[in-house]
Amino acid sequence: MQRITSETICDLFDIAATRRIEIAHAAGLPAHTLMQRAGMATARLAMAITPHARTVWIACGPGNNGGDGFEAACELQRRGFAPVVTFCGDAARLPADAMASLRRARDAGVVIVNEPPAQHDLAIDALLGIGSTRAPEGKMAEWLQLMRAAEAPLLSIDVPSGLNADTGVLLANSANAVDGAKAFSGDPQANNKTTTAATRYCLSLLTLKPGLFTAQGRDAAGEVWFDDLGCATAVETSTAKLAGKPLITRRAHASHKGSYGDVAVIGGAPGMVGAALLAASAALHAGAGRVLVGLLDPHAAAVDTQQPELMLRKVESLDLSALTVVCGCGGGNAVRTLLPRVISTAKALVLDADALNAIALDMSLQQLLEARVRRGRATVLTPHPLEAARLLEASASEVQSDRLAAARSLAARFGVVVLKGSGSVIAAGAAAPIINLTGNARLATAGTGDVLAGMVGAALASGRSAMDAAREAVWRHGALADRWPEDQPLTADGLARQRPD
Repeated sequence: MQRITSETICDLFDIAATRRIEIAHAAGLPAHTLMQRAGMATARLAMAITPHARTVWIACGPGNNGGDGFEAACELQRRGFAPVVTFCGDAARLPADAMASLRRARDAGVVIVNEPPAQHDLAIDALLGIGSTRAPEGKMAEWLQLMRAAEAPLLSIDVPSGLNADTGVLLANSANAVDGAKAFSGDPQANNKTTTAATRYCLSLLTLKPGLFTAQGRDAAGEVWFDDLGCATAVETSTAKLAGKPLITRRAHASHKGSYGDVAVIGGAPGMVGAALLAASAALHAGAGRVLVGLLDPHAAAVDTQQPELMLRKVESLDLSALTVVCGCGGGNAVRTLLPRVISTAKALVLDADALNAIALDMSLQQLLEARVRRGRATVLTPHPLEAARLLEASASEVQSDRLAAARSLAARFGVVVLKGSGSVIAAGAAAPIINLTGNARLATAGTGDVLAGMVGAALASGRSAMDAAREAVWRHGALADRWPEDQPLTADGLARQRPD
C-alpha cells in the first residue's frame, strides 16, 4: 500500500482501462479474490487511521463497491473492532461477488442495520464506485451528508461516492455534501489547516484514477492511498500520469549568466504594469541568466528601483529570435498588435493572460500559433479555465467538466498547455497528460498566474524542453505555496521572490 504525495510519480488509468485491467487479472485468479483483497486492504488502512476506534460505520451500496465494504467489515470484525454496516440496496440484486461478501459478513457476525449509528469513530464510504453514473439520492445521499459532515475521519473505498473517476466532477448531491462539510485533504500542509470537518482519506484499488487528483476530486478524496491488490503487472497504457518531484540540477561552477538564457517579458499595459513585473521577478528568481522587460505602458518608469536587475527595454528593440519570451501578463488590448511578431519570431514562447484572450478572438493569430508549433518551436500556453474556454469556444463549466480532455484539445493545436486549477493539467500532443499535485487554495490570489508564467520562461531559457519546463515550473510553483509559513499571507510578489528548489 502506498500513500500518494506531491512527489509521487505514477500512472493513472481511466474507468475503461481499469475495467480491462480488472478483467485481465481476475481471469487468472480464483473467484472472489480481488474483492477479498480489496476488503483486507481497506481494513488495514482503517486500522492505521483509527487504531483505537470503537465503532466503525461502513455504508455499503448496491454494487461491487458495497461488496468491498462487506469484506472490510469481515476483516475488522475478526480483528476485534466493532463495524456497523448500513446497506442501501436490494440484497437479491447484488452482483455475485458482492452477494458472496454479504453472506460472509453475516456469517462473521457483522452487525447490519438500517440506520447509521448514533456515534462513530470512523466512517467508510462503500456506497458507489467507478461505475456510478447518477447522483446519489434518498437514503444514500443522506448517509453521505452525515459522513462528510461528521468530525470522525472518513475513508472512501476506490473513489468518493458520486465522483466521476475520469474527470473529478462530483454529481449534484455529492457535490452538495462536500460543500456542506467544507472538508478538504487530510494533508494539513496542503490545506493550511483551513477546515474543521472530518479528515478524508481515499483508498484507490487496483489502479489510480485521474479524477481523484483534479477538479473536485482532491477536495472529495482528501489523502489518497493506493493498493494494486497484488496486480502490479501493467496490461494497459496509462490515461494520464502524476507529475512527481522534478530532479534538482546543480549549476556547474564554471558557468555564467549566458549559461541560463535570456527571458524577455512583454506586457504591462497602462494600469497593469505590475503583472509584467511579477512575471519578470519570478523569472529572475527562478534562475534566468538575464531578464528583460518590455512594458506596454509608455509612461512606465525606465527602471525598477526595487529590482534593478530587471532590464527595462522598448519592445521594438528586443531581438525576439534570441530570447525566451513571456507574453501577455497585464498586456490588455495593447498586446494584440505585437502578437504576430512575437509568435513568428520568438526563440521560445510562453503565452498567458491577455495574449491568450487576443488569440482566442483572432483566427489569423491561431493559425500563426499552429504554424509555429508545426515548425517545432518551443511553446507553452498557461490558461486558467476561462481562458481555455475562450480558446475552445466553450464555457468554463464545460472545461471544468473534463479538464484532461480540454487540455488535450488545446495541446493538439497549440503546443504544450498548462490548464491551471486544482490538479493543474499539463498536456502535449498525443502523450498522456500530467496532473500536478502541488499547490493549495492560497494560490487563489491576483498575480500568482503571472509568477507561474515567469517561472516557465526561466525553465525554457535554461534549455528545458517545453514539456519539461512546464511540468517542473508548475510543480515548483505549487511547492512554494505548500511550504509557505502559515502565519504569513501569500502574495504574488512574495511568491515571485522565492528561489524554487
